Amino acid sequence: MKNLRSKYFWFLTLTVIGYGLFEYYRPKPIDWTSSYSNKDKIPFGTKALYDLLPDVFTDQAVESLRLPIYNHLTESKLPAQSNYIFVCQNFDVDKNDRVQLLNYVKKGNNAFISAYDFSDTLLKILNVRATLKAPTLRDTALVMNFVNPRFKKSKGYVFSQDDGRNYFLVKKSKNVTVLAQNARNEPIFLKVGYGKGYFFLHNLPLSLTNYYALDSVTSDFAFKSLSYLPVKPTYWDEYLKQGRFGDNEQSIFRFIMTQPPLRWAYYMILFGLFVFAIFAGKRTQRIIPIMELPKNTSLEFVKTIGKMYFQQSDHANIAQKKIQHLLLYIRERFGLRTTEINEEFKETLTMKTGIPRLEIDVLFGEIAHAERSGILTEYALLSLNRRIEDFYQNTK
Repeated sequence: MKNLRSKYFWFLTLTVIGYGLFEYYRPKPIDWTSSYSNKDKIPFGTKALYDLLPDVFTDQAVESLRLPIYNHLTESKLPAQSNYIFVCQNFDVDKNDRVQLLNYVKKGNNAFISAYDFSDTLLKILNVRATLKAPTLRDTALVMNFVNPRFKKSKGYVFSQDDGRNYFLVKKSKNVTVLAQNARNEPIFLKVGYGKGYFFLHNLPLSLTNYYALDSVTSDFAFKSLSYLPVKPTYWDEYLKQGRFGDNEQSIFRFIMTQPPLRWAYYMILFGLFVFAIFAGKRTQRIIPIMELPKNTSLEFVKTIGKMYFQQSDHANIAQKKIQHLLLYIRERFGLRTTEINEEFKETLTMKTGIPRLEIDVLFGEIAHAERSGILTEYALLSLNRRIEDFYQNTK
């Protein structure tokens, strides 16, 4: 049996090691997931843009955040003015986050939001609506360009992975400035005044990813877009993409699940343990243990629990249990209902037990006092216990 288990163990170990080496050395396929995360070097991550932000906001702090908007804006010490950048697929925030972000901009700060799908409530407040259309199968894409002649490129910008059909509908143009548009003159980048600050709404987040930020043909589009923000301390949001936990808060298991080779190795270990439990976990023979007669330890248990309560000075709890036991004894021994302790009950109990009425009144008087008091002294508990034990002694 021992040799069989050893064979299963070494087979499982070699299988896991072999699979790990295979995953490590095999060519990695390109991951085209749109993560927009500043930790990802994949084509549609934003590590390149994030690493170059200090060049855009010269001599200003750039901080990556893994906190909800509400927590950051209410719990952190903020500079006089700053920028808050969001680059994500869906900008979906709750009411608390939205209210704090609006107050943040209203005080003279700036929020740059690049997403395809926006929170309807936020855009409604800003008198803007965003269209969201599914990508088409055609090979051509609309040309994008800036409105400002200094930023405008002669041939425009083409983002092959986005056909450019998403755009903004502006209801009121009083506080809205169009910064960029597609070939149909439909706005794709807006500057919306709100209070003393501005919202920069951008519905082409793919243009800010590594794939286009590192391409010499389209690289300046991302930096021209961010250049509309003033040179102030800047916050980069990662909460909407990576969640709450930062690198220093990652558990080992969470890290394993984020790495495909480690994740599959973990699954293989679980599968191997399952197979081991089925085929190698069967016992061939075991020694029959000597069975001793069970002991009645109820009394010792009660004494132990009683000492514990007494040592913790939980006198009220002990008194309550003593009272419940007394009432149960009266119901079973004398057949009386104990739901209501009134004069008729006391008179009947006096006749059935032969105990003087005065002693019955004193006993139930102390019971009423114990039930009313949230805190019971040691002296009151001992007095009540003596009355109850006398009752048991006199009714045997």
